[in-house]
Amino acid sequence: MFQLLLAIIYLAFISLGLPDSLLGSAWPIMYQEFSVPVSYAGGISMIIAAGTIVSSLQCDRLTRKLGTGKVTALSVLTTAVALFGFSVSHSFAALCIWAIPYGLGAGCVDASLNNYVALHYASRHMSWLHCMWGVGASLGPYIMGFALSNGQSWNMGYRYVGILQIVLTVILLVSLPLWKRQGTVSQTAGQGAAQRSETQSGAGEGSGESADGGPASDEALSLTQIFRIPGAKEVMITFFCYCAVEQTSGLWASSYLVLHGGLTSEAAAGFASLFYIGITVGRALGGFLTIKLNDTKMIRLGQSLILAGIVLLLLPLGGSAALVGLIIIGLGCAPIYPSIIHSTPEHFGEDRSQAVIGVQMAAAYVGTCLMPPVFGLIANHISASLLPLFLLAILGLMAFMHEKLLKKSRGDRRGT
Repeated sequence: MFQLLLAIIYLAFISLGLPDSLLGSAWPIMYQEFSVPVSYAGGISMIIAAGTIVSSLQCDRLTRKLGTGKVTALSVLTTAVALFGFSVSHSFAALCIWAIPYGLGAGCVDASLNNYVALHYASRHMSWLHCMWGVGASLGPYIMGFALSNGQSWNMGYRYVGILQIVLTVILLVSLPLWKRQGTVSQTAGQGAAQRSETQSGAGEGSGESADGGPASDEALSLTQIFRIPGAKEVMITFFCYCAVEQTSGLWASSYLVLHGGLTSEAAAGFASLFYIGITVGRALGGFLTIKLNDTKMIRLGQSLILAGIVLLLLPLGGSAALVGLIIIGLGCAPIYPSIIHSTPEHFGEDRSQAVIGVQMAAAYVGTCLMPPVFGLIANHISASLLPLFLLAILGLMAFMHEKLLKKSRGDRRGT
């Protein structure tokens, strides 16, 4: 049953990645149909991101009331409804409206499942879980391409993915007893871990999880209480910086290769996709490395690889070296996101991990939304060749904040 539930969680993360790449793959057709500027895709992305931030911040409260299984099922259902809304939309305004439930559903399932896996499974499963997201994100464009190549509209691409989400919702509803059973097993077998979590938190207010997979305590932490936890602000900034590096690299890789590396636009577009392949492959391989390396070492390894990739971008070795540098940056990004999440219960205690992961996700989405446009302004008004220096500055802040997080969390445990 334990492994069956893990397989269902993997499916849920594949489904989480499926819609993420649909907008980008269909937008060249959509914006012409709606007679809007091509830049309007950013508006839809911002609405989705705003929804994910709101739902991530509320995830702790919802999970304590409903449990992880029910929250996941309801979130996937909400996403499915939004995708069907996209599939019947024939105006840009309608897309903006349906983007709201899409973001609300995606943010909560992301935070809730990440916390559940961090509490119940080894670090390798967290790495492979995020690899499954990459699989879903890679399959999305193929589904959209299948619809378009068979003479159907982009609406059908969204409808196909919506149908898959409905199927997953049914699977999640049928699997609810597994979540309860797993929660009961965790309470019986993990009393020592729960007591350790209580010691780490210093709160003395219950720990571990309830029988339905939600935290045992019914009292959710406020944002003010979360910010007061030693290391909470540091982990938020670390997450912000990581997503800033990943998203800025992914968005501006092609432009950098063309404007600074001397590649053609066609070649750069193909090569830049290897950045995401590097992340997906890196997470698949990273799952095996976690057998030997703990979360802290995996994060430091990732940061070191990103640094090596940036150095290759800085060296005047031509387009080939720049291409290799981007792939290495992708490999370096691979272990950081899942390792930070998996280490959250260790740093902050099991009873507070859901609340902290919620604000981590919110910080991640802020970094995703804010920093790529910031570099866009730099590229527009100064030069796209500054990309390596921009990434280097963010990486430096990320590494500094992560080390500061480690010191604060160790001090918190010693002082309680």
